[in-house]
Amino acid sequence: MHLKPVIAANWKLNHTPTDARAFLQRFLPQCPRLNERTVVFFPSALTYATVAEGLRERPEIWLGVQNVHSEAQGAYTGENSVLMARDCGARVVLVGHSERRHVFGETDEQTTRKMALIAQARLTPMLCVGETLAEREAGNTAAVVERQLTAGLAELDDAQIATIMLAYEPVWAIGTGRTATPEDASEIHGVLRAALVSRVGEKVGAGIPILYGGSVNRGNASQLLAAADVDGLLVGGASLDADSWASIVRA
Repeated sequence: MHLKPVIAANWKLNHTPTDARAFLQRFLPQCPRLNERTVVFFPSALTYATVAEGLRERPEIWLGVQNVHSEAQGAYTGENSVLMARDCGARVVLVGHSERRHVFGETDEQTTRKMALIAQARLTPMLCVGETLAEREAGNTAAVVERQLTAGLAELDDAQIATIMLAYEPVWAIGTGRTATPEDASEIHGVLRAALVSRVGEKVGAGIPILYGGSVNRGNASQLLAAADVDGLLVGGASLDADSWASIVRA
C-alpha cells in the first residue's frame, strides 16, 4: 500500500547504468528510510537492473517502468511487456505520459489496453493526463483530462481502479520551465477527484493519489505539495540531479 505523498522520478531517456550507480551513491545517504511517503523511480529499461540492485537494501523505495506495450507478448521488436516488468520486480508502470501521446502518437485506445494489462498483472498503473496549450486556451482542459481518465478506466473494475495512481501533467508545462500554479493544479485535481468519486464512490475515489507533474523543481515542490488535492509530484528534469532530487523528496 502506498503512502501519500507519492514523489516519483521519471528519468526518461537519461542516465546510463554507470550514471545511475553514481546517482544512488550520492542520493541514498541524503534520504534515510522514509516512512511517511512513497518514493518511486522510473529509470529507462536498460538502466532498470542497476537501479534495482542499488536499492536492494531500500525496499520502501518503489521501482517502476516508463512504458509497456499494449500486448502481453508477441512479435514487437524493441518493446517491453507488463509480464517482463513484473518479473523484474517493478511495482508501478507509467501509462499515457504526454510524450507517449504527443511524440509517439499513443492513442486513448492503447492507453485503455495498457491499463487493463497492468491491472491484471497486479501492478500499479500511474495514468498521466493533461492538456496542450491550445486545449487550455480554448477552455477545454477539464474535458480533455476527463476524456483521458475515462479511457484509462474503461476496462477496469472498481477494485482495480482502487489500486491506480493519477498524474496531472499539463503538456505546456513539461520541460518548458512553465509551471501550473498551485491553484491551477488544485482546480484540475479537483476535476479528476470528482470524476473518480463519481465512478467508484467517495471512499475509494478519495484515496487515489493524484500527482502533479510539469517543471517541478526544488524551489516549487513544497508549495505544490501544500496545494489542495495535490497528493504528490511526478518529476522529470529536476530528478536527474541527486542533490536536487533529495531536496524534493524531503519537501
